[in-house]
Amino acid sequence: MEIRPTTDQDSDVFIETLYAAFARFPEPDGKVWSALEMDRALLAVEGAGKPIGTAAAYSFELTLPGEVVVPAAGVTAVGVLPTHRRQGVLSAMMRRHFADVRARGEFLSVLLASEAVIYRRFGYGPATYTRRLTVPRHKAAFALPRPEGSIEVLRRAECVDILEEVYDRYRRALPGALSRPSHWWASGAGQSPISPAPRYIAVHRDAEGVADGYACYSQPELETLTVDEIIATDDTVYTALARFVLEHDLVTQVVFKHLPTGHPLRWQFEDFRAGEIGDDTDWLWVRLLDIPRALTARRWFTDGELVLDVDDPVLGEHGRYLLTVRDGEAACVPTGREPDLSLDVSDLGSVYLGGTAPGTLVRAGRIRAHRPGAAAIADDLFRAERPPHCLHWF
Repeated sequence: MEIRPTTDQDSDVFIETLYAAFARFPEPDGKVWSALEMDRALLAVEGAGKPIGTAAAYSFELTLPGEVVVPAAGVTAVGVLPTHRRQGVLSAMMRRHFADVRARGEFLSVLLASEAVIYRRFGYGPATYTRRLTVPRHKAAFALPRPEGSIEVLRRAECVDILEEVYDRYRRALPGALSRPSHWWASGAGQSPISPAPRYIAVHRDAEGVADGYACYSQPELETLTVDEIIATDDTVYTALARFVLEHDLVTQVVFKHLPTGHPLRWQFEDFRAGEIGDDTDWLWVRLLDIPRALTARRWFTDGELVLDVDDPVLGEHGRYLLTVRDGEAACVPTGREPDLSLDVSDLGSVYLGGTAPGTLVRAGRIRAHRPGAAAIADDLFRAERPPHCLHWF
């Protein structure tokens, strides 16, 4: 078996192999994969070049705590033909991916996990979470006055430039958010509102007429309005857009597909039980490939220090690091001191963006605390300025 990089000439065979792995057929328009970067894709081949597996990566930017934006490789299009599963094909492709990421000078790999058990084995940990909120319209009375600003309803094709600009401002300020490169919007790759599927867009503008938020929505089912996403630069704009969709005529209920953990929307209803939470799940998984670089890249909000003993069995690496934080900046160096916490690299990925408290993983038995108070110090250190959230699909 050989793992080889692909070129643009391999695009058709790559897509065909990927879909064959899941007994599916490619979409006729091919839009969903139109943003694939074939110079970051891999084919597993055997014998006379017969393709048996695929994996690829997108070149994203990820926002870290403190509004720090860094490169991140977004793993996608991973598949192995049913005839070749459990023969080491996936492991070989992932190890090649890690080597390629490091060769590019990147230190983070991220993905959306189809199966959680698979990707934790490769050092990824769930780092952001999302949930669905279903609100019956008759219960959707707000307890607060209507926010200022104006809303205009447009078709998706009429306002792609606005969507791209507003999303870019939003994602740069939110830990856990991924970039949506311009070529995604231009090619209509991915899911709505990037894809050209029919959608209505409610664009919110401030008092000066500047667009500062949008809601992307449709009515795929009778009497149910589904909101793909609300993108807003602050909570007041989000509230205005949420009120707008909840006041839509001839609708029995509104479904918000992506609500961040801890979002205040439910607290704004007169009836706290108006909304029903569902599909409370993980979303973005994070994998650190250079621990000192990763820990010194983000910003921190409490001073302190910890000794972290980190095991990376996939890459056969083990390190003990002294993390020292002063005035929002961190230093991370190898040390021989006794550890405060021992953990797998996947669990470090989970706590990295501040969406999972280290103390939770200590209680779960995933992280081992070696002295009293170590978990509490870690909780204070790793918290973010706000819960991380990612709603980009790839």
